[in-house]
Parts: sequence; C-alpha cells; structure tokens
Amino acid sequence: MVLEFLGAGIVLGLAAGFAPGPLMALVLAQSIRYGTGEGLKVAAAPLITDVPIVILATALVAAAAGTAGWLLGAVSLAGAVFVAYLGIRSISTAGIEAARADGAPRSWTRGAAVNALSPHPYIFWLVAGAPTLILAWGHGALAAVAFVVGFYVCLVGAKVILAIVGGRSAGHLRGRGYRAVLVVLGCLLLLFAARLALEGLRLLGALPG
Repeated sequence: MVLEFLGAGIVLGLAAGFAPGPLMALVLAQSIRYGTGEGLKVAAAPLITDVPIVILATALVAAAAGTAGWLLGAVSLAGAVFVAYLGIRSISTAGIEAARADGAPRSWTRGAAVNALSPHPYIFWLVAGAPTLILAWGHGALAAVAFVVGFYVCLVGAKVILAIVGGRSAGHLRGRGYRAVLVVLGCLLLLFAARLALEGLRLLGALPG
C-alpha cells in the first residue's frame, strides 16, 4: 500500500508540476530575467505556502464541509489581480539591462504570493489531494507520508527543471529575442489572470458554471 500511494503522489506531482499555470510562467520569467537561482526560489514556493493549504483542505474534507466555494472565488479574484500585475510588468520591460536593474527579484515573495493566491492548490487538495491523503492515512502513517513526499518531490522537481531550462536560455537571449520572450510570458500571465478571474466569478456565483 505504501508503494501504491507513493506512485499516486508521483503521478499527481508530475502532472501538476508540468501543467501550465501562473507559477510555471513565473518560474520561467524569473529564470530568464534574473538567472536559474531566482527561478529555483519560485519553484520551491509550494513547500512554503502549501502547508496551511494541506492542513485546511484535509480538515474540511474530513469534516465533510463543502461550503468553501465562496472562499475559493475570493482567492481566485485576488490571484487574478496579482498575476495580471506580473504580466503587465513583464510586457513593459524595455530590455535585458532594464530588467536586470529593476530592483530586487523578490522571487521568494512573488512565488509565494502567486501560489497562495491561486485557487489551484486549494482546489487540488480539496477535491483530490485531501481525500487521497485521508485514504492513505487509513492504511498507516507511512503511506500518508509517502503520498505527500512523492507529490511534492515531483511537483517541485518539475518546476526545478523548468527553472534550469529558463536560466540556460537567458544566455542566448539578447535584444529583440529577449524582449519577445518577456512579452510572450507576460501575455501568458495575463491569460492566466483572466482565467483565474472567470473561475473566481463562477465560484462566487456571478457567472454560470
């Protein structure tokens, strides 16, 4: 049973790690603009922000409380605003010199904010992660630990790979090429912001599901 739940964590972690989303876009953006090290800081953000999310989601599922839709909606709208801000900053960057001189990267803060304000970790743990974790705990603490460790090793590992790819690409990006990549990443962030906003409005009941 331990290996079964470890496998479940690995599969879910890889799927979430490589899935397109605001955190993935930010990992690439920070790696390209400031180097691999800053992308790695963003990649590690789930290890910081997900602890209360996991505890809260597991407690809610264990108590069979299914009334958190409005909370997810509010979080989604807040996340949309922050992600849109990051997208606009990426698009408006003038060039590589301006980008590297644009203050501190603040990768820890940005990564934590994007992950905490995105509804995806909340939704995942409410509908998939927490039920699986509770089931694993029923087979023993080791099975539950195997699931969580497998999930986060693969989730963060996937983001680390993306950070390394982004950091190595930075050395080949100059002038228009660098500018084009930042614009594409900025537009990607804006698209995710719009998606988060629509998802938030649906969760709040302002739009049909």
